[in-house]
Amino acid sequence: MISEGLSTYYSSEMEEPHKQRCRSILKAHPEVTKLISRNPFTAVILILVVLLQIGLSAYLGAKGLSYWWLSAIMAFCIGAFANHCLYVIIHEATHNLIFRKNTYNKIAAVIADIPNAFPGALAFRVYHLKHHAHMGDHDFDGDLPLEWEAKLVKNSWWRKTIWLSMFPVLQTSRSIYTSKVPTFNTWVFINLVTIVLLDAAWVYFFGWNALVYLFFSLFFALGLHPLGARWIQEHFTLNADQETYSYYGPLNILALNVGYHNEHHDFSSIPWNKLPELRRIAPEYYDTLIYHTSWTKLLLSFIFNPSYSLYSRIIRVDASNVD
Repeated sequence: MISEGLSTYYSSEMEEPHKQRCRSILKAHPEVTKLISRNPFTAVILILVVLLQIGLSAYLGAKGLSYWWLSAIMAFCIGAFANHCLYVIIHEATHNLIFRKNTYNKIAAVIADIPNAFPGALAFRVYHLKHHAHMGDHDFDGDLPLEWEAKLVKNSWWRKTIWLSMFPVLQTSRSIYTSKVPTFNTWVFINLVTIVLLDAAWVYFFGWNALVYLFFSLFFALGLHPLGARWIQEHFTLNADQETYSYYGPLNILALNVGYHNEHHDFSSIPWNKLPELRRIAPEYYDTLIYHTSWTKLLLSFIFNPSYSLYSRIIRVDASNVD
């Protein structure tokens, strides 16, 4: 392991840890296989949250564009949690953890993307699966900040603030630059057309402020908000010996246990509702790892702690290329 992190990424010659930990847990606790399943009840949550966002956006749309500030407040306090929940559901659909058929999961992802007002669900599906298969490889892993991002932002608190504010756009578009991951396909096109047409319908039926509310909800859900610290929690590190972190705080209730990230990477075929049980079965593997208990505290630490930079990630390197 090469300890860097401020001016260059942490570099590792070792295999990513999740495959080995998965094998070890299965050997020690074979009963874990009983947790592998799907959770169609997630679709019920999906419909309820989509209806909530439609209702709130219609109400705010009727207020008129002069009430954009009310849309911002409502988005920060309510919409962010709703859209973040929908992104977790998109994540579940990406791993086919809602329905058995891939097609049904893709349809669920498109529906969950409606209140996001930005067509990213099926593009997320493409690069997120590559993230699991090639974690830390810039050619495949769209979750890694690109070199130009890291050089531009470095560890400046105000640049990190702007970067996190723009995270929804950067994260969605970053997959275009992962050279070995072709993003565009039929389902991405369906996702794009569906959301563009519905955005137009939103403005026609509800007014511009309805769409403003949805965009505020998206940017707060994935950006400058305590919920946005989730993206820092998952793989940003100040410890070159650990590259994935879990969050065990109370917001997991509203975020469908997405904080259980080590558990998810170890067993991506276990749905969100059974991840706490995985930790309960194998505490010797998870309680010994560093974890977070507050997204708000982590958000402030990421912004104001100069030890954090966009280079605070671990990348895989070929041992033959390391001095």
